[in-house]
Amino acid sequence: MHGTFGNVYEDEERARAYATLQFPGTYYLAFRDLPALIRRYHHGSRALDFGCGTGRSTRFLRNLGLDVIGADISQAMLDQARALDTSGDYYLFQDSTAGEFASGSFNIILAAFTFDNIPTEAKADALSALRTLLASDGCLLLVVSSPAIYVNEWASFSTRDFPENRHARDGDRVRIVMLDVPDHRPVDDVFCTDAHYRRLFESAGLRVLDVQSPLATGKEVTRWISETSTAAWTIYVLGSVTLTM
Repeated sequence: MHGTFGNVYEDEERARAYATLQFPGTYYLAFRDLPALIRRYHHGSRALDFGCGTGRSTRFLRNLGLDVIGADISQAMLDQARALDTSGDYYLFQDSTAGEFASGSFNIILAAFTFDNIPTEAKADALSALRTLLASDGCLLLVVSSPAIYVNEWASFSTRDFPENRHARDGDRVRIVMLDVPDHRPVDDVFCTDAHYRRLFESAGLRVLDVQSPLATGKEVTRWISETSTAAWTIYVLGSVTLTM
């Protein structure tokens, strides 16, 4: 994987804003089902949080009893992670993801929202690198934004100012505003459909073990907007093509 793609969270102001974020609103649905999926598919405790940002998902995995390393390409985000979690293990990716750790190092790899920000041409390389790091019986969990997130309103996001999102195709830039942080500058993501993700998985030597599209039940205290009928997130559970279940 090449380290040339950009990261919208590299500036310090956005990193500070993101550091305050926990699991409010729509974000709750992205993480709600992960513990059960990890219990179902994991075969060990060595975990990598790929694209850990300020460490929210790293701490989440550690609270599940996993021995986790958080890794990111943004020094500003990692500075926040280390300040919030002085005992955590955080790593800055410099160039090649596959070269940073030994092959088969991790039983579980989580990439929560990471692939939303990776350009299409780099996604395949990133997935291949993560497959190399995955133990033979391990699982890779990708939490990605569904195409629907960019054309609806949500408890935690707004896209009303970006009607051009409705015409996006795979690889196009799309914009969204995060409402749960003080920094309301639009975030630029890279649009990717389910069909394209599945082609990328196949080319990277990964097989789909499970797919979840989490919806709110309507019984939560959050005032939902689209979340009870439309999934903002897609959760892919992936394994090596050599894995037999």
